[in-house]
Parts: sequence; C-alpha cells; structure tokens
Amino acid sequence: MRPEHVAYGMRSSYGLPYVTPDLVIAWERGVTAPSNPELTALAGVLWCSPGELIGRPRTLREHRIARAVAPEDVAHAVGMDLPAYLRAEESGQWRGNERQSAALARVLELALPDFVAVTGREARLADLLHSAVTTRWQAYVRPVMKVAPLDKAVLEQVLQRLHQDYQGHMAATLSWGGGTSGASASGRDFLDRIVDHFWAAVEGGTG
Repeated sequence: MRPEHVAYGMRSSYGLPYVTPDLVIAWERGVTAPSNPELTALAGVLWCSPGELIGRPRTLREHRIARAVAPEDVAHAVGMDLPAYLRAEESGQWRGNERQSAALARVLELALPDFVAVTGREARLADLLHSAVTTRWQAYVRPVMKVAPLDKAVLEQVLQRLHQDYQGHMAATLSWGGGTSGASASGRDFLDRIVDHFWAAVEGGTG
C-alpha cells in the first residue's frame, strides 16, 4: 500500500481526517511517532497488530502496545491514576515505588533489562558500572542493586568479572604496543558498551 492509500483508509475508516500521505511518510521514516489512536488505526488499515508495527519495544509505551494492554489497565494494575501513568509514558521517567514497579514489570511482562530501560534508569546504571570497573567494584554492589534488583551474589560475580575484563583489556592493549592512547581508545570502547557487557554477564551468570 502506498502512503496515500494508508492515509485514505485512516481517514475514511477510522475518522482521522487530518492524516495525510506526508504524515504517513513521517511515521515510516521515524521523524514522528503515531499517537495511540493513530497506531491502532494504522494497524487496522495494514491488517496487523499494533505490536507488529513497532518492532522491538524500547519505551514504556511501546511495551504496553506490544502487550495489547490499555493504559487504563496498566494504571489500575500498578495502583496509579491514569494521568500520572500517561505522564510516565510521555516523559520516559518512571516515579513509581517498589510495589508499583514490581506490578508494572508483571503486567507488561518486562525482563529486567527492559524494566531498567523503560523506567529511565539506564543512564544511572551506566554511570555506576563505569565507576565500578574503573575503581573498586565492591563499593558499587548496593548502588547497582537499587537500579537493577539482582541477587547480590550474582551481582558481585558480574561486577568482579567486568572489572577484571576492563583492567585486562587495558593491560593487553598496552602490551600490544598501542601505548596509552591505544589503551584509552580501547577502554573507551569497552565503557561505551558497558551496559551491554553488564547484561551479557548477568545472563551468563544466571543461565
């Protein structure tokens, strides 16, 4: 279907008179994102589910849509009023307490990496891991647990492994004759992907 056909279907069948081919193209290119009603209508025109249109969910809203759960149902499940929940979706910052967070993870079936990402904690996790691998990892067990609730024994093993990997990587780079600049570049690359390394190590440690 061409953009004009999609736009026409959304206007005629779903009562969205403002949808134009240019707007459909903007959605395709990722310039803007459709609202909840627009996404539902778009899925209807394309004969698919809303979840199929968003690929791998990344945001809180995308995870909810992928699970085909209404925002009212999520708000009720976590014990939060609807406007407060919708603000969390729009801002990307989750301010629920521990009980509400646990309920959110259950209702949307969130894996821990997804939960950390959609609640806006990933940047904080990256900062803590950066410090843990470049200084004394033992001091960061509890702070990391507050961001990513894991078994303490597992987390200790993961942080120790990441610390050793980072230090070993730096030492190996120097021994290859790369000098301090080579070590710095290699170390920066490791740190840039520290969250990915962390989850891979967690999966390896709990698998």
